[in-house]
Amino acid sequence: MLRDQNEIENKKIVKEYRNLLKASFYIREKGDVKIIRRAFDLAVKAHSNMRRKSGEPYILHPLAVAKIAAQEIGLGTTSIVCALLHDVVEDTSITLEIIEEKFGKKTAQIIDGLTKNSGVFDHKSSPQAENFRKMMLTLGEDVRVILIKLCDRLHNMRTLEHMSRSAQLKIASETLYLYAPLAHRLGLYNIKTEMEDLSLKFTEPDIFLFLKKKLAETKEQRNRYIRRFIKPVKEEINNMGISFEIKGRPKSIYSINQKMKMQQIDFEDVYDLFAIRVIIDSPIEKEKINCWNTYSVISNLYIPNPDRLRDWVSSPKSNGYESLHTTVMGPGGRWVEVQIRTKRMDDIAERGYAAHWKYKESNTDSSGLDLWLEKVREVLDSKEEIATEFLDDIKGDLFSEEIFVFTPRGELIQLPSNSSALDFAFAIHTQVGERCIGAKVNHKLVSIQHKLTNGDQVEIITSAKQKPSEDWLNYVQTGRAKSKIKQMLKADKRKIAKDGKESLSRKFKNNKVPFVSENLIRVAQYFGLMNEQDLFYLYQIGKIKSEDIKLKEILTEKLRITPPKEENTVTKLSSKESKIIIGKGETKMEYQLAKCCSPIPGDEIIGFVTVSEGIKIHRINCKNAIRLMSQFGYRIIQANWAYQPSLDGNYEVVINLEGLDSAGIVAQLMTKLSAKLHVNVKSINFTSNNGTFNGELVIEVNSTIDVDKIIKEIRSVNNVVNVSRLNFEENINLKK
Repeated sequence: MLRDQNEIENKKIVKEYRNLLKASFYIREKGDVKIIRRAFDLAVKAHSNMRRKSGEPYILHPLAVAKIAAQEIGLGTTSIVCALLHDVVEDTSITLEIIEEKFGKKTAQIIDGLTKNSGVFDHKSSPQAENFRKMMLTLGEDVRVILIKLCDRLHNMRTLEHMSRSAQLKIASETLYLYAPLAHRLGLYNIKTEMEDLSLKFTEPDIFLFLKKKLAETKEQRNRYIRRFIKPVKEEINNMGISFEIKGRPKSIYSINQKMKMQQIDFEDVYDLFAIRVIIDSPIEKEKINCWNTYSVISNLYIPNPDRLRDWVSSPKSNGYESLHTTVMGPGGRWVEVQIRTKRMDDIAERGYAAHWKYKESNTDSSGLDLWLEKVREVLDSKEEIATEFLDDIKGDLFSEEIFVFTPRGELIQLPSNSSALDFAFAIHTQVGERCIGAKVNHKLVSIQHKLTNGDQVEIITSAKQKPSEDWLNYVQTGRAKSKIKQMLKADKRKIAKDGKESLSRKFKNNKVPFVSENLIRVAQYFGLMNEQDLFYLYQIGKIKSEDIKLKEILTEKLRITPPKEENTVTKLSSKESKIIIGKGETKMEYQLAKCCSPIPGDEIIGFVTVSEGIKIHRINCKNAIRLMSQFGYRIIQANWAYQPSLDGNYEVVINLEGLDSAGIVAQLMTKLSAKLHVNVKSINFTSNNGTFNGELVIEVNSTIDVDKIIKEIRSVNNVVNVSRLNFEENINLKK
């Protein structure tokens, strides 16, 4: 029996190896098969006794990663070898020295970059964040490290069903928070889209399955409409004598869900469930004119929406993406998104960074990605910034759409959307940023926090007396600006703390108390501070006054430390009182319900172990929870409701609704809620504007079952258009 099983597995391994060779056929050179075979043989031997969670031989994983690298990105033999060997140094007895001896220094360097940090991390930091930072540091050496890591993460997501629920949540959240945006920034749209869909599949499985089913049910209807739309387009482009292809592409499940959430609409109200893509065969020198001629054909057939034209042909995105996007009114009064691009542009859009380099020499405009990589390297050069701060700084650059603004001399500067005049100043030069006191946007004077828009011409006004303040961090969007401001603030704080240290030492001397670390730490702890540096700083700026530091009383413990109470704290409940099982439920633990998402019975939840506030319970689809699971997976603890939801006491939730204003609308709602459903309405707030209204109800419920019933009843009231349960945005202080 065992022998038969081994034969089946060996045949599967050989089959996957042959599939890898097929996938790499067009990118291999003479002699490459021998190199790939040597790497394959070494990986098979190294992983011979290892299995994945699925029970399959471990070697199938590096084979799959190598195939993704070759087939879906178009990476060459060196990358395939590194993908096959990406886990051997970390998980087996194979060393980097052996790798370098057999495959060369470059392969060893890439595999070193793919190997996770091992060692002990600062308690304030995050192993996940440190690993991500180490991977990003390799940008300065070889970007293939990141590309292979993305392939590795994609295959792990494709096989995530074999992991535990807690592992699924951690890995899916990390993927959504870090890796999907990174794939997007590197132009790997297919990989980014699949990562987002798979993340939704494991974080919100019910929603994923619902939308997947809906898309399947409407597939034939969409295909009929696409055929109807493209028929006249094909005829007109044929008359131009251009070789082309047209295809309809469904929107991703994740993007549909995001649109439903943001616009608070049902699936049936999402009009752009697909996009039409026109791909033309054109020489590089005629690409722009052929794209615009194709746009002209389509806009003659269907009326375009002037507000939805996006020209990334004249000004490509920083990741190299080029395309014309327009939205036109199609048959039957439906808006349809149309994307127009050449084969070269489509290759870059599909394969990202690898294709960018393929065409680089013949297209001087494709330097945006290089500029972005330079910005990332600059942020990484900040040695002081801890990994979690680095992630927060760089993430805005990964996620954001872009705007194009100009210097007074007409030079083009690309920035993330919502960037301010201060972001622009730091993009010009660090010294311009730190001295910025305002700007002229289109010749009009504005403040440093003024938000820029596409096409703005910006002139920065500086002063030698200006210096950054803490508030500046609220005004900027780019990782470069945030990183530079933090560096300056820390340098300034160190200087002030140095003066504070001298002042405090005199107080110790006058009181005949030894100025030693042990005493300083006890004084710092008395004031609830993390370290001596904070004590020196606050003492120097007067936040801690000299008369408040009663040294002899503090050091002899005559005064007890009473931590300051945080305003608006949530009452702590024990597991015994709240009916929530923390971990395995063997020990009763106190926790708080997070205010950002206000979990109630029926919500799927997780616990997060904070530094000083115990365990906080979040809904798993809470934005903060996704961030915490992605950066601090080791501080996530399992949490489950331990009882039937309908049997528990009341929880407050906020219901948001909007619709057409009409007489008696509030009375109808109150009748439904109070008389029919017997809901306790804690507060009600309605505002009316130009015939529409926005309302907010704070109600008491037992569970999500009640919420679903209430939302269904409210939707049945005439003139109510949208109803949803509200989540509050809240920035978490990870130091607590």
